Amino acid sequence: MRSRLLPLLIVLMAAVLLTLGFPLAISVAAAEQQRLVIDRIDDTARFAALAQSITDTSPDSEERRRTLQTDLELYASVYDIRAGVFFRDDRALAKAPGYWTLPVEGEGRTAFNEALLGRRSHDPPQVWPWRDGRVVVASPVVRDGDVVAVVVLDSPTGEMRSRILRTWLFIGLGEALALLVAVGAAVRLTGWVLLPVRTLDAATHDIAGGRMRSRVAASAGPPELRRLARSFNEMADNVEDVLEQQRAFVADASHQLRNPLAALLLRIELLALELPEDSEEIAAVRTEGKRLARVLDDLLDLALAEHAEADLQLIDIVPLAAERVASWRPMAEREGVNLTLDGVPAATAWADPIALSSALDAVVDNALKFTPAGEDVTVTVAAGARAATVVVADRGPGLTEAELERVGDRFWRSARHQNISGSGLGLSISRVLLAAGGGSIAYEHHEPHGLRVTVSVPRDLPGS
Repeated sequence: MRSRLLPLLIVLMAAVLLTLGFPLAISVAAAEQQRLVIDRIDDTARFAALAQSITDTSPDSEERRRTLQTDLELYASVYDIRAGVFFRDDRALAKAPGYWTLPVEGEGRTAFNEALLGRRSHDPPQVWPWRDGRVVVASPVVRDGDVVAVVVLDSPTGEMRSRILRTWLFIGLGEALALLVAVGAAVRLTGWVLLPVRTLDAATHDIAGGRMRSRVAASAGPPELRRLARSFNEMADNVEDVLEQQRAFVADASHQLRNPLAALLLRIELLALELPEDSEEIAAVRTEGKRLARVLDDLLDLALAEHAEADLQLIDIVPLAAERVASWRPMAEREGVNLTLDGVPAATAWADPIALSSALDAVVDNALKFTPAGEDVTVTVAAGARAATVVVADRGPGLTEAELERVGDRFWRSARHQNISGSGLGLSISRVLLAAGGGSIAYEHHEPHGLRVTVSVPRDLPGS
């Protein structure tokens, strides 16, 4: 979510800064040119005042013309500006430099024609820093209400464009600095807003993985998310209470039923003394009683497994697997099954040794039960990048696709294997014990027939 929200905020803030920056840059350029135009208008007014008193009939007109020429030449040499006073027919009264003439067309001609109409040019086209343009300002020379001549100033814009460019650079640096500050603020804002979401997501995954005591600290983020965190904690407390009551009921029920069941089995044995030794009914009652006792024991183990926390240790699972294979080999020999151990010589992983041993016992026990004599049961240890695995593959009848989806459910047993002893809780207990330490158990077909069970434990400490 942060990777989607943060670019959106940055784009919005950049758009706002650009929206403010472009008009500011344009106004700066317009202000610089307006200042140049006003300065040139003042100069044209001064030259127009000097040219206004020069007439063809006045005795001192030639002297005044030479004075005007001198002022124009001095002005042009100091400011590098083309300056001139032109009659209506384009003849020059005075100009500097001497080679300069009025253009036939363009901005200079437009300003000249505008001044002939008695209007002072004051709005030349905008000159931008990337274009080498000139600013032409013209002012009419009026005598007795008529325009007799026009003062024209043709100014270079290099210095003005340099000032505009420098100002734009400062504006750009300011925009970049503001954007950096905005990005930092956006990072802090998104982190502040999404911190409860990340914490809530982590707590949800913990609870889904069986760590029911995981909770969310409702002390950071917006008020709405803090309220959501408190609601989540209340929900988690209620769920944990319900599950705890369920576990307590199962444990208490299985524990309380063991004493009446033991007494019942004892009375059955006393009654059996008065009946023939080969009575089928007594044998069936004994078998069902023992099966019920195993179910109660498994229920108690399941309740304890769901309540207990894993004692994780960094261990080499190869010796542990070898020990469990060795303990089950006498039973395999009695059943005529070839039980072998294969795989890597060493594989370290984080696991609860007791939980992993119990899981391997349950899986190997099932494999030996369903594998016919003369077939093989292979236990293979492997070490991957993220997990170490113990694969138990048998050559039994295997399971169908529908049965694979249900294997490991509590009390579930295949309809084809109801005559084989068991309570249907062994694999469920193994799954709970492994999940408490971040492990898992998976089932798949073992071609051409049989079942392949993979017990996985993490190589990295869960939660690190």
